[in-house]
Amino acid sequence: MASSSPSRWSRPLLWLPGLLLLAAAIAASLYLRPEPAPPGNLEGATVGGPFQLVDETGRTVTEADFAGRWRLIYFGFTHCPDICPTDTAKLAQGLATFEKTDPTRAAAVQPLFITVDPARDTPAVLAEFTAQFHPRLVGLTGSEGQVADTLKAFRIYARRVEGSTPDDYLVDHAALFYLFDPQGRPIAFRSGFTATAGDVAAMLERHVR
Repeated sequence: MASSSPSRWSRPLLWLPGLLLLAAAIAASLYLRPEPAPPGNLEGATVGGPFQLVDETGRTVTEADFAGRWRLIYFGFTHCPDICPTDTAKLAQGLATFEKTDPTRAAAVQPLFITVDPARDTPAVLAEFTAQFHPRLVGLTGSEGQVADTLKAFRIYARRVEGSTPDDYLVDHAALFYLFDPQGRPIAFRSGFTATAGDVAAMLERHVR
């Protein structure tokens, strides 16, 4: 009399659907995994690090407040007659271009304007300045000591140049666009003197994952 139970040849077929599903899941995970970003020109550099500053609302912030987000940073001052507004516009336009081409990745980028002139750049002054360029641009200031420590950590040269009156002065400083990853590691930079808004967008497109 023939047995009604599956033969030893048919039993493996019962596992086949499960194996196919597992293979499909593995393939999907490999396909959806983002490609690693190519190394930038700041790979391995000791730029950046812990800082304590004050945002546009007067709240104390540290690097931990931006953990998990890419950071696009420019150092400047709001009383700058030409270079800083021009560079900040490049930053804003570059980010806006990236937002149009890839809104998901762009949403992970936090643009920051860190002042080199804390005496005049109060939170209120910074808020008025950044609002002219990009809705997500955040200005950071602090005490003279806090800003000095931050400039040192980020390797930003800044020197006060006296004017005709005590309040009429400029600040000579390094003009750079910095990109840091979500862990706060330096990734890339571009010179504000030579970079265009398109170069800023290209830097974001190349590295942000």
